[in-house]
Amino acid sequence: MENKGQLLIYRTPNGSTEIEVALENETVWLTQKQMAELFQKDPNTIGVHISNIYKEGELEEVGTTSKSEVVQKEGNRYVKREVNIYNLDVIISVGYRVNSLQGTHFRVWATKQLREYMVKGFILDDARLKGEPVNYFEELQERVRSIRTSEKNFWQKIKDIFAFGSMDYDKDSEIARTFFASVQNMFHYAIHGHTASELIKERADAYKDHMGLFSWSGQEITKKDVLVAKNYLSELELKRLNLLADQFLSFAELQSIEKRPMYMATWVSKLIQFLNLNDKPILRNSGKVSAEVGKQIALKEFERFEKSIQEEASKLSKYLKKNSHDVAFEDVVKVEVKESNFNRQLKGLMAVPPPKKEPKK
Repeated sequence: MENKGQLLIYRTPNGSTEIEVALENETVWLTQKQMAELFQKDPNTIGVHISNIYKEGELEEVGTTSKSEVVQKEGNRYVKREVNIYNLDVIISVGYRVNSLQGTHFRVWATKQLREYMVKGFILDDARLKGEPVNYFEELQERVRSIRTSEKNFWQKIKDIFAFGSMDYDKDSEIARTFFASVQNMFHYAIHGHTASELIKERADAYKDHMGLFSWSGQEITKKDVLVAKNYLSELELKRLNLLADQFLSFAELQSIEKRPMYMATWVSKLIQFLNLNDKPILRNSGKVSAEVGKQIALKEFERFEKSIQEEASKLSKYLKKNSHDVAFEDVVKVEVKESNFNRQLKGLMAVPPPKKEPKK
């Protein structure tokens, strides 16, 4: 199909059929023949349904149909023909009439593609771009660079690169689920030898300053803050973590620049090699503390933390109220200012009178 827009590949859920789909003017387009392949019906049957859709006024022909040139085999030769193409509205309407399940699958897929196109301005379609390596890597470079400079946290950036940079990406695969579940813990373990949940269990303490946190989002610590493992890291630990994550993101961008095909298993092995190269310990299991246990520990300590603050505030309020008429403010809050050794020495030197000048003879 010759089209000025982008071409994508749609696979039916059972993988038996692949259809080249045109994306243009913020919608997707199929020919009558392609709809017949999609819904496993005779092209003439699809034509009857399309005709009825317009006759019954379900859709207007203007805006939902267009012309496109396709190359098709006729006998022993290939011929270029101008044919009608139909947008997503027509495809969905035909789907409801002939095969609602296939229509639903296609609608979900198409909606996802269009949403990504509206947000990013383009779509990486691995099924098609495997046959066009130059375009694939050019678009991948732009996407990786966009991810690196985004405002997302670095966990999400790494997950995005794994998804968009894997030529065989399948979100439902075991390797993808394992990577998404473990990547944060692998980086945490590399920095301080604990998973995120283990770190929370070890450092969340209601009786420490700020409950053991080194950073939080607002002026006051909230429940949301105490559930973020990164907030318990010291300034130096956080700097190390940020540098390590940024190094890996730079490595990912370099792979796209070098036009190296990357697969899900490749990313996993490269991450382990990357951590080894930095002399970091490798997490070999899921850790000793589950995410749910870590969450409950943090929330329990937060309750104690808030209670202790309220108790201290109540004690101070009662004390001030009881002694407000008898005790001067400066007696309530006494601040002992100690003079430094340097100041004392300086004062001693200044107290020594200067030497007397000998009279000139």
